[in-house]
Amino acid sequence: MQNDISKLLLARRAFVKNISMLLASLMVPSIAFASKSSKKNNKNEDGNSQALVPAHVTEIRHWSNPSYTRLSITLNQETSYKHRMPDAKASNQIYIDIRNAALVAGATDISVGDGLLKSARLSKLNADWVRLVVNVEILKKYEIFPFYDPYRIILDIHGEGRAGIAKNEDNIHDRPSAVEEKKLEPKRERTKQGKIRRIVIDPGHGGKDPGAVGANGTMEKEVALAIGTKLAEKIKRELGIEVVMTRTTDVFIPLQERTSIANKVEADMFISIHANASPNKSTAGIESYYLNLAKTDKVAQLAAHENGTSLEKVSTLQAILFDLMANYKLNDSAHLADEVQRALYKKVTSKYQGSKNLGVKQGPFFVLVGATMPSILVETAFLSNEMEEARLSDQLYQETTADGILKGIGSYIMSLKG
Repeated sequence: MQNDISKLLLARRAFVKNISMLLASLMVPSIAFASKSSKKNNKNEDGNSQALVPAHVTEIRHWSNPSYTRLSITLNQETSYKHRMPDAKASNQIYIDIRNAALVAGATDISVGDGLLKSARLSKLNADWVRLVVNVEILKKYEIFPFYDPYRIILDIHGEGRAGIAKNEDNIHDRPSAVEEKKLEPKRERTKQGKIRRIVIDPGHGGKDPGAVGANGTMEKEVALAIGTKLAEKIKRELGIEVVMTRTTDVFIPLQERTSIANKVEADMFISIHANASPNKSTAGIESYYLNLAKTDKVAQLAAHENGTSLEKVSTLQAILFDLMANYKLNDSAHLADEVQRALYKKVTSKYQGSKNLGVKQGPFFVLVGATMPSILVETAFLSNEMEEARLSDQLYQETTADGILKGIGSYIMSLKG
């Protein structure tokens, strides 16, 4: 047994070393994980942070389904944290200690009782630390990572909750249209013709976040919603598949909530719709992404734009991405992206000359983190390109784009085995 443990430890060290070497070779410089983040709020390594302005815990939210719960702890500024399970044998508590933090009115304990997550309790541990104690039923594993703008600590809990728990539709935006004012039926046993029963369409950005804006004022959030709405209607009508949209109006939805909606309704597919932008006004074309490390600085810059944050924060996500990929359907997502990219490009070029196929790529997009189903992000064209901005604002191009994505979804479904 001791030899087996030693072998495992050696393998883990080699794995970490290989990851470090890979990150060092990337064009985006890696920075430390959350426990060493935020230079402005983590200057004293000896733990003495009394001279610093404390971060305030302002809100705790959660999203649930039978085997997965996401907890989001929002703070008014970035700080560091550490986490542990105090009793590894019991595996029913997680401690998250937040450094140089304070509690404010409105940041209250929550009682969940969703069959997986029991409760989350905040307390002031001492002058420098706030502790969140998370009580769970049966814990298989958990993942913790930061989101930014605003700063949030995200805790994804995986376990075995009670079957048939509520889906918390009150947390899904834009009722009634997002869930059509009815309880979502549990997914029945799938047949070869019905492997995909529920798809979540995510129109990117929205509300206070316009996304990219073209020279003539066309906003990404409007284009994404128009294409997403058309796509949802086509999926329901032509494929007979249920669709849930993360938004159906011009509202802002935090990135961490979008995949949580997909997980919560037990979707079989997640597609996020976007319009691209580049400093080079001549850049044009269609490209599709699935979650992974950025291979080039251009991909990292796009991820920073879509994440609504900086390149530094993208590199933070890159450094922890391997731990977040355990439940991600990597091969299925790559397959879905390939089918959608191929069909979308073919459909667009059948009606519009000069369209370019930029291919399938990988990138660290916040909106895809935590998805437990095949999930992709589609960049339909470039708003920064004058010709493509005109196309994106045209309903015919929006219809054509929706038709292309629909065709790709259909091809993906037809290729599934079993």
